[in-house]
Amino acid sequence: MEGRGPASGSASRRWVRQGGGKEMDFLILFLIYLAVSFSCMVIVIKFSRQSQECFARISHHVTRMIGPVVPRWLQIAVQYALYRLIHQRNSFFLVLHLMLEVAVYGEYSWDVFPYSLELGFTLSILLLPYILLLGKMYFFYLCCTSDPGIISPSNHKQLVKVYTYDGILYQRACVCSTCKLVKPARSKHCRVCGCCVHRFDHHCVWVNNCIGALNIRYFLFYLFTLLGMTAAVGTVTVRFLVQVALMSNLPQAMYVNTKGEHVPVGVLFIVQKLFLTFPRILFMLGFTLLSFFLLVGYTAFHLFLVMTNQTSNEWYKHKINCRCHMDNSCPDRQIWRNLYHRGLVTNMKEIICPVTPQKRSR
Repeated sequence: MEGRGPASGSASRRWVRQGGGKEMDFLILFLIYLAVSFSCMVIVIKFSRQSQECFARISHHVTRMIGPVVPRWLQIAVQYALYRLIHQRNSFFLVLHLMLEVAVYGEYSWDVFPYSLELGFTLSILLLPYILLLGKMYFFYLCCTSDPGIISPSNHKQLVKVYTYDGILYQRACVCSTCKLVKPARSKHCRVCGCCVHRFDHHCVWVNNCIGALNIRYFLFYLFTLLGMTAAVGTVTVRFLVQVALMSNLPQAMYVNTKGEHVPVGVLFIVQKLFLTFPRILFMLGFTLLSFFLLVGYTAFHLFLVMTNQTSNEWYKHKINCRCHMDNSCPDRQIWRNLYHRGLVTNMKEIICPVTPQKRSR
């Protein structure tokens, strides 16, 4: 690993004797990168769940801030671009998704894989991220191309019979103003796709498609494989960096502080050294770990929805209903009870084998 491989023990000891003043700047920049990346990913995930509402709030605040200093024509151009990006189907986030994966796997293949192979890592461990990538791409393709459960005049009469109306979130004889059809219970009109979707969960910008009754199982497998990918890449990368630190004797190294005392290096010094030696790997690892923790929360949320037989749309409406119930001045105070929760096993079967009128009549 000449030229770009792990540093030797003597080189590491020479480095730590020089102190950490300049290197601390790199660590600060790296922490800023992690903070900014984490904030952006949280915003994007929240934004993708309730895009229209979030877009309206962000657009309003941004317009108020930049209005006095930005020309009117530029404001109109930005608002139009954001409208096209959020309110109409497009492949921007889909392409961004693939570009991020190419960047992560490019760095993994270019640096982490060959270095780890030289250090004696088993081939099965190193190939696991690629196997999970193939599985993820399969379910990603199904999420992008499969029918989420679009309600049309030909299947409308059958889908109306699948779920009962609860009288709170779903009212009888409620007609979609766009599709001109009575909305079946648990359905919703997607303004992005321009159609009503059976058992509507949410519109996912990352797959450029709605998630509904017929493709929710593909979406869950997509989340599981994506989570496994980040876990596998992160685990191999961390093991590689730990092995490099041990081979370079960094935990036993010393440095001279401002008082002239020999002090053992800490974790921050080791991270700084690894960052200076493998900057691309550390940036890739930071993004991967952030993605992993966010995906853990997002996947756990959808597992909770599966176990309780709720959709993201129902969970969001239920939150609003609870706030209204706590407000004594609200004229529409009603307690919502989930009529669709029929036990864990039945709920999971409904996801794997979506309910149809034929199955319900048996």
